[in-house]
Amino acid sequence: MRYADTLLSDGEVIVLRKRQHWLSILVEGRVGVLLWLVALALLAAVWLFDLQGQTGQLVGLAALGCLLLGLLLVAWRYWQWWAQDYLVTNRRLMKVTGIFNKDASSNSLEHINDAVLHQNVFGRVFNYGNVDILTASGELARDYFHMLHGAKEFKRVLTTQKHALEMEYRFNQAPSPPLRAPMNMNGEPAAAPPAPAAAPPASVSPPAPEAAASAADDDESLDITQTLSRLADPRDRGAITPEDYEAKKDDLLRRL
Repeated sequence: MRYADTLLSDGEVIVLRKRQHWLSILVEGRVGVLLWLVALALLAAVWLFDLQGQTGQLVGLAALGCLLLGLLLVAWRYWQWWAQDYLVTNRRLMKVTGIFNKDASSNSLEHINDAVLHQNVFGRVFNYGNVDILTASGELARDYFHMLHGAKEFKRVLTTQKHALEMEYRFNQAPSPPLRAPMNMNGEPAAAPPAPAAAPPASVSPPAPEAAASAADDDESLDITQTLSRLADPRDRGAITPEDYEAKKDDLLRRL
């Protein structure tokens, strides 16, 4: 397990792990590379000028010393590169460096304002770039990732995780506290007032027999009146005789 993995909190998951591009070993270990070039130049001088004797031995030893010292410096730089961890988790951005003495810094994703990507022509060809992290933290308002391998992917994943964390905070908020219950004179919660009892449904009493009989008589009288009105029209036109009309009228009046 790497050192950075031991710094993760409960529920924290590593989404992306990166380090600097391998070309940074040569760039930041340029002193060792320069010593290699010096060693090659000394060996070329021994071969071109056919140096022999003590002079040739001294030049050869100098070339060997430059070669070994350059190898030591480049190997040290490679060890530093291997010990790096640039992490994007579901909660924060972490940066861990150092071989024996570890330096670990982190920024919460919700405190990151922007991630500025700088990529030149060689960076686009070899897939590296510089990422400038701008945060709202007072202690570490700016963090710089130099020659980061896969810088575009790093910026994309960082932005995605920041958005996902903001959505989680927005839609999974804790419920608000309940309203305070009313207090009585002793400072204790007062009992809730009893709910009002529901009123019984109004009963509909059946109509009295006298009222029902009166209503039936009124309906019958209305029918007789309408029948006599219909018979008056044919009487006036001569379709029936007045005697027939009077006989029908007497018959209807006897029904009342």
